[in-house]
Amino acid sequence: MKEWTKKAASRELHELISKIDTLSNQRRFSTDHTRWIARTRFFLEEVFGQNSMYFRTFVSYTWNRQGSFAVLNSLDPEPQIEETHQVAYRHQLDSAKGLLLAAKDHLGRADIDSVYEGKDTGPESSEIVKIINLAEFKLRKVIRNSPKSEKEVQDAFENLLVGADVPYSRESVSIEYSSKTYRPDFTIDKIDLAVEIKFCNTDDREKPMIAEINDDILAYQTKYGNLLFVVYDTGHIRDVDRFKDEFEKNQKVIVKVVKQ
Repeated sequence: MKEWTKKAASRELHELISKIDTLSNQRRFSTDHTRWIARTRFFLEEVFGQNSMYFRTFVSYTWNRQGSFAVLNSLDPEPQIEETHQVAYRHQLDSAKGLLLAAKDHLGRADIDSVYEGKDTGPESSEIVKIINLAEFKLRKVIRNSPKSEKEVQDAFENLLVGADVPYSRESVSIEYSSKTYRPDFTIDKIDLAVEIKFCNTDDREKPMIAEINDDILAYQTKYGNLLFVVYDTGHIRDVDRFKDEFEKNQKVIVKVVKQ
């Protein structure tokens, strides 16, 4: 984690704020918008902390219109739907600008150390370790026969969460990223964790799975601070360390390969 000085943090806030006017003229989830989301999220997490009003408000932005709304042109609704989302995107950018200006004012009045409101990292870390251990040491035991689909592995992992009294949601969170919608298999909001299950059951599955995990990381990290990928392998990943090392260079990403 970067060690921020008050001067460097103020300069970063200024740059993030100044970028907003340019973003308002671009499409939502453009390359620049996506990079700005990630940059802003990590900055607010590192300087103000996950319990801060600034971080919690920023990660709540969806950058689209929520709920149902009327479409006038039923023959070609897509342009109107997209424009409705685009209007909501610009409104949320304006709100984000106010939020970052407030953060800048706060930082101007206080020491850099005093603005940080982190989570209770002891219990949070303990709960994450608990879930990692479920995947690493228990998942293989509850899958009695070789699974035929990824859903079977997901169901088995869900049974472990239920048995361990872990509060979770399954496929209930949608994350829009770069014109696509991503849906983590499991989310545990209490510890800011997204869990994705992958199933490797053929020799030609490894390379596509690497691309999928890379895409998921980019999308999920716009909303969740901790990511866990559980890969159930029926004997096709030869070098497990090589497979997961590149992913785990990101301190927020954990990859566990469970061998059948």
